[in-house]
Order: sequence, then structure tokens, then C-alpha cells
Amino acid sequence: MTARASRPVGTVTRGTTNPNRLRRMDRWIAATHGAELRRAGDPVAVDLGYGAAPWTAVELLGRLRTVAPRARVVGVEIEPARVVAARPYERDGLTFRHGGFEIPVPARPLLIRAANVLRQYDEREVAGVWEGLCARLAPDGLLVEGTCDEIGRRHVWVALGAEGPRTVTFATRLGSLERPSDLAERLPKALIHRNVPGEPVHAFLRDFDRAWAAAAPYASYGARQRWIRAVRDLTADWPVTDSAARWRQGEVTVAWGALAPLA
Repeated sequence: MTARASRPVGTVTRGTTNPNRLRRMDRWIAATHGAELRRAGDPVAVDLGYGAAPWTAVELLGRLRTVAPRARVVGVEIEPARVVAARPYERDGLTFRHGGFEIPVPARPLLIRAANVLRQYDEREVAGVWEGLCARLAPDGLLVEGTCDEIGRRHVWVALGAEGPRTVTFATRLGSLERPSDLAERLPKALIHRNVPGEPVHAFLRDFDRAWAAAAPYASYGARQRWIRAVRDLTADWPVTDSAARWRQGEVTVAWGALAPLA
């Protein structure tokens, strides 16, 4: 992906989007990155590749402002017509710009959210995109990159800092889940082709399914209690980095190093 001086870096995506699709990712960002946004003098967040409609950028602003009232959101899209269509939705704290992975904003953002953007790219391109985006972050900035289904029931994302990937978060509407490995179809590009025997992410999902099966008696108390019990059992063998407060939301976050693809 070589940038030309006058052209955004990247390629046009399908642009599919729906209202409330990224609510799980947004809630996690607000909970885990809200303090950094509050402390910043100019807390800028970028919604990279928001798609054919601006809903996700509008919603991101609202959710971030619940924890950081001075937060600003810039929606960045590589398709010029989508930027033109989004401009009527601009308001205090929300603007839209034409661009791509170069992140055409004057201030270094404290957050870059890239949801359902890298699905169409080759797996070999992911590391370079991650590196370029992380280089644009402000100190203490966060890149969140992942994939979800069309209505946001299932979502998996990677969180990265300037040093690289930190964690992987699995999030789901528990009532729609038959088994944890159902989330495999929403693994981000860096992991989706690694869900095969011998790879760490495959072993993790296998162990998660086993813990889920063992926690079946807790289903009488509801899917949430079953999920919490299964995740608690996972912590014996996997570096789960969050607590029951997040598990109750249908989430679990694991250190990237435990799931990273084998060389």
C-alpha cells in the first residue's frame, strides 16, 4: 500500500453499516480509555472508515462524551461521496474528512477506531497498517481494530498502543450465543485465518467451549452467569486481563501475546 502525495492511503470498502452496530466496542472504549480522554487537553478520536452512512461516528461522539465531555470525533472515509453525504450531520465536536490510513487530522488522535475496515485486506498487510496507524497516535493513544456482524451481536477486536498489540476482546449478546467459538467468524483479519489446530487462538476457543460446556449447570441462572463461570475457569490457563465487571457485559479480554499467530 504505497501512498501518493495527493491520494488517501487504502482502498474503498463496501461501506456497510447500521445504527448501533458498534455499541459493544464503544462501551468498552469508554470504560477502558475514558480516563485518558478526560485527562487530554484536546481529546480527538477518529472513526476510520465509517462507511456509507455516518451513524457510527455520531454514536461514538455521544458515547465518548458520557466519560469525556470535551471529546471530539473526526469521521474519516476514503470514498469522497460518503464524506459529502455525512457533512449535514456535522455538529459541535463532530466533523468528517476525506482520507485513509494516513489519518488526515492536524492533531494526533488519542483514539483511532477502525471497525470492519481490514476484512478485505490480505493478512500480510495488517501489520503494516497497524504500525502506520499506531505511529499517528498521540502519547497514551489507543488503536482499536476489529470486526463485528451486521447488527453488532458478535464482535472481536484488538487494542494497540504505540508499542503494538496489547489485547484481544471477545464481546457478544449472550442470548444469541450457542457456544463461544461462534465468535470465530468475527475474528479480526490478523487472526481469522489462524483458527486452525496448532494456533493459539484455536486453542483458546477450544478451551472456551469446554469451559462453557462445564458451566452448563449455571445456565439455569441465565446466560450471563454461565458466561461468567466459564470465563472464571478460563483464567486458570489463559491471561484474562479484565474482571467480572466486564464479563457481565458479555465480554472477555485476553493478552495479545497469548493469542498472537505463530511465526
